[in-house]
Amino acid sequence: MEFFGSPSAYINSLSPSSAARDPRVQLPSTTDPPGPNNPPKQLVWLVFGATGHIGRSLAKAALIHNDLVAAVGRTFEDSHESMQRMQYENENCLGLLCDVRVRETVKEVIDRAIAHFGRVDIIANCSGYGVIGACEDQDDYDIRNQFETNFMGTLNIIHLSLPYFRDRRAGRYLIFSSISGALGVPGLGPYCASKYAVEGLVESMLYEVNSFNIKVSLIEPGHIRRDDDTKLTPSTFENAPAHLPAYGHFFIKPTSEPYRTNSSPASHARRLLLWIGDKQPGSAVKAAELVWQLGHCSFPPLRLLLGSYAVDSIRDRLRCITEEIEDWKYLSFPLADQGSAGEHNTDSKSVKSDENEDGPGTG
Repeated sequence: MEFFGSPSAYINSLSPSSAARDPRVQLPSTTDPPGPNNPPKQLVWLVFGATGHIGRSLAKAALIHNDLVAAVGRTFEDSHESMQRMQYENENCLGLLCDVRVRETVKEVIDRAIAHFGRVDIIANCSGYGVIGACEDQDDYDIRNQFETNFMGTLNIIHLSLPYFRDRRAGRYLIFSSISGALGVPGLGPYCASKYAVEGLVESMLYEVNSFNIKVSLIEPGHIRRDDDTKLTPSTFENAPAHLPAYGHFFIKPTSEPYRTNSSPASHARRLLLWIGDKQPGSAVKAAELVWQLGHCSFPPLRLLLGSYAVDSIRDRLRCITEEIEDWKYLSFPLADQGSAGEHNTDSKSVKSDENEDGPGTG
């Protein structure tokens, strides 16, 4: 899903319909993706964060495939009026608004989506918030807001929808995590911590809900650019604006003096983001097409990595963990000669213990 050269040169050539026709944008056959052998049925999507960095592209991908979409906007940048206009532009789309940190608003959009479409088949959580800055520079509000949005927001969605899926004995969650949920990134400490929490929650829940025919997947995108237009509905798919926001849902925190050097590790995330700008290597349009296929495939994976940066970064991290385990495993699994010595010491201790219980031997 990568382009060689400058991604910005290709922005106007990408659209949900072109991605859907691209044979290279395809899940592996082991997942039984939608196709001739698995004709896709019309499913109902509930997409949280549908106006965000990749949520918009996912909602459009589902609509272009004739699925039904309840698109949930974000209270800090959208309005009820702007979300309601989507329904007038596309009859398959229902525009809603909520704050995932507030359970009452989450419950309201779930109930409205079910009432409007008669059911919900897939819930995708694309909402998120991150602060770029040293751990020491992030105050209580910054940290709590990231956990309330990323972790508690995900938990609110699951808590309030899981009884519905369980009663139906069918349903699917597509939870957007990040490569930051698999490795620590300097300058993104609390954000990584919140994504680690999401990963642990979802992986644990996977085993709990499998018997109810509920499937769960984590999506771990790398650096994904906005290469689609700003409209959510298909009426203006081909008209991409000249400039698209580069930072997504991240806020850059001012750097304190101890971390203000050019080589400070705490400034790594900020330097990387400013260096990449709007030329992230991954395509939101192509990523959305793969996630749409993930919603329709028969055997979804627990994790779907999107982009070469995500694959390389997580693979390198796992290699480091494996090498570290091998370096230190002798502490838990002694070598053969150490094992023999340990057994001898154990026998000696056993004899002494017997002597203490029964008194000294009289031989």
